[in-house]
Amino acid sequence: MGLSGALETLCGKAYGARLYRKLGLYLQASLIMSGAASALIAALWCFTEPLLLLLRQDPGVSRAAAVFVRAQIPGLFAFAFLQCLLRYLQAQSVVLPLVACSVAPFALHVLLAHLLVNVLGLGLAGASAAVSATLWLSCLMLLAYVLLSEKFSETWRGFSADAFKYVLPTVKLATPSAIMVWSVFLLPVTYSIVFLVQCGCVHDWETTFWLQLRAMGVRAPGAHRRFATESHR
Repeated sequence: MGLSGALETLCGKAYGARLYRKLGLYLQASLIMSGAASALIAALWCFTEPLLLLLRQDPGVSRAAAVFVRAQIPGLFAFAFLQCLLRYLQAQSVVLPLVACSVAPFALHVLLAHLLVNVLGLGLAGASAAVSATLWLSCLMLLAYVLLSEKFSETWRGFSADAFKYVLPTVKLATPSAIMVWSVFLLPVTYSIVFLVQCGCVHDWETTFWLQLRAMGVRAPGAHRRFATESHR
């Protein structure tokens, strides 16, 4: 999400200056960059189970998390590409198609999740696969709209090798955007994840309870004192 934020600036600037062809080039450059970043994250996700075991998490939980995450890898790429398309369309004040391409896949997601989880009995893998399929459907619907609509004849002129010239400038602008998004939105989540990992390392239920309260941001009287006491034991 943060990496695609560069398109808000680049596409908005190009559209305002009537450099319409650049919108398509910026989009392609962002797709290349997002695809590369997603590939790196996907490689990390492939080692979810050994990494969690290294952090002393429960083997059953680690195995279940790995099953869910691996089925989510295709959706990772779809989500990254979808964010790029959203920025590209928003820069041109296109709104209604975005809503349609979100509502329709969501309706299908409910049915698909029921089919994979309850009917076929795929469990966590089925739930994760349903999310991936929904994201790809939404992404492909928006891509088809861009490719087939005459509205984008000036901003989208097909795939071009010129897009590679804009990859590095896009990365330079996207990196601060990604850091900002992480610090504002994901840093609290990261903080909670750290405490949840600590919960997985503690086998005393009372200490785990206080850790979970802290992970959720709940301030309970005596919680800090209790955690400090347990930490020194």
